[in-house]
Amino acid sequence: RPLYARVDASAVAHNLARLRATLPRAVASGAAAPRLWATVKADAYGHGLARVLPALRAADGLAVLHLDEARACRRLGWDGPVLVYGGLYSQADALLLDSPGLHLVITHAAQLDWLAQAPLAQRPAVWLRYAGDIHHTGFNADDYRAAFAHAGSLAARGLVGEVGHLNHYARADETDGVDDADARFREVIRDLPGPVSTSNSAAMLGHAARAAATQWVRPGLALYGASPFAHRSAAQLDLRPAMSLHSQVVGIQRVQAGAGVGYSGAFLAPTAMDVGIVTCGYADGYPRHAPTGTPVVVAGIRTRLLGRVSMDMMAVDLGPVPHAAIGSPVTLWGAEGLPVEEVALAAGTIAAQLLTGLSARVPV
Repeated sequence: RPLYARVDASAVAHNLARLRATLPRAVASGAAAPRLWATVKADAYGHGLARVLPALRAADGLAVLHLDEARACRRLGWDGPVLVYGGLYSQADALLLDSPGLHLVITHAAQLDWLAQAPLAQRPAVWLRYAGDIHHTGFNADDYRAAFAHAGSLAARGLVGEVGHLNHYARADETDGVDDADARFREVIRDLPGPVSTSNSAAMLGHAARAAATQWVRPGLALYGASPFAHRSAAQLDLRPAMSLHSQVVGIQRVQAGAGVGYSGAFLAPTAMDVGIVTCGYADGYPRHAPTGTPVVVAGIRTRLLGRVSMDMMAVDLGPVPHAAIGSPVTLWGAEGLPVEEVALAAGTIAAQLLTGLSARVPV
């Protein structure tokens, strides 16, 4: 099939440098710029860890979801710090702490008990997660200090390394989305020693002064060239897309006025029109719910999706592209002025879902 994704590791390197450059400008005189975890969970947001890791050598650390991903980083030659967002999922996971430089996010007290009881081959650093305004996992304001005392006792016994404080904002993509949340977090950790980490891509790019007031930042989406904001494009942020998705026109249908296109006739032709059939569908990771009007580029010309996306193909409007033919190139996102976040917005989702949802049957 003439369907493939292209990954540009040099774009990842550019985006890393761009994100790091936002920090010193916001740092008070004499203060050190934060260190940077490059978030590579979900196989580097679907780009392939092995493909992009060489472009991330300038990061201070990598951030992953679970210990298997941490081991993958080690197998690929990364010997720097690795932050494990999921920490420990069971007591048995503590037996997998066999690599130096691991940092575990701790979200409930039992994880600290598991560390206390395990014969640790290596001593991990731990980061206590504050539940904050997102309320996914972590300690709330009432039990945070008790958790810190517990972690501190493990550190005093030499069972864990440094104890840090981690928060994740629920509304960092909004102009006023972090002020109250950050104030509550700072009050919870007031006077407690240890490094602080709060900021994802949106917080770094939208709230740089607050990001610069921490010791570690954790960009993810922006590393791969997608904007975390609805109102600012990646190009406006000087981010370069690292993934593009490409296909071809494999069929052309002349559809008469009133005829339906695709399953359930979800699109009815208002007049006689040429419809291009493109080999890409929801089994490839393109969203089935993308509606008529979702932008695509055919032979360098912007046009639109028609009707319902099927498992293996989709229909596009060739009206704006009268020169289109079998074999005409199609860009589905990431190149020719078609950012992945624009396609995601049209489909009612986010860029990260498209990037991480690319199917294994799409060659890269």
